[in-house]
Amino acid sequence: MSYRVVEKFVSVNGEGKRSGQLAIFIRFAGCNLRCTYCDTMWANKDDVAYTAMSKEEIYEYIKGTGVNNVTLTGGEPLIQAGMDDLLDYLCRDSELTVEIETNGSVDIGNFSEINGNKPKFTMDYKLASSGMENRMLLNNFTKLSNEDTVKFVVGSVEELHKAKFLIDRYRLLDRCSVYFSPIFGSIEPETIVEYMKDNVLNNVVLQLQLHKIIWSPDKKGV
Repeated sequence: MSYRVVEKFVSVNGEGKRSGQLAIFIRFAGCNLRCTYCDTMWANKDDVAYTAMSKEEIYEYIKGTGVNNVTLTGGEPLIQAGMDDLLDYLCRDSELTVEIETNGSVDIGNFSEINGNKPKFTMDYKLASSGMENRMLLNNFTKLSNEDTVKFVVGSVEELHKAKFLIDRYRLLDRCSVYFSPIFGSIEPETIVEYMKDNVLNNVVLQLQLHKIIWSPDKKGV
């Protein structure tokens, strides 16, 4: 079994609970969605160049860096054939913290019962401006734990209203961490902060994409 890896690099986590910490990124080719604001569309093309790597080769690369945070991303990593086997292999190493960035359209329940060190999910909920909200699996909300994160990618006040509705309906703050992440260039962070204040959204986190602040928004490998 081999996996289609389009990028692998060490950087700081730009998002999620380990934002600002060193992490190894393994980016896989391909995605089942086409979000209007996707910043890695190049990785989703059918003819994208990739390196075929076995689970052993991926693990050896990770261990060779000496970095313990691992972020599996894409594209959509959970549509990779054999991803359950890779997760099982990586999670056997208790020194690693394995995070999966997933787009909310794939059933995470198929990947959560892993032997050893359970992977952590950072799961997007794509709102209307993505053009993909109809592909979101609402049942995924019931499969999250306190080690996981839901990230609402918002571009307007109307989308903040929808995010709040889902937070309340599924009692997400009792289940997991909840983040608001602005669509770059579509909504000002100040607008989100004012909404959080007006609605007293305790424990919701405003998450800016750190890598887009440190480097150019179009830069790869960061």
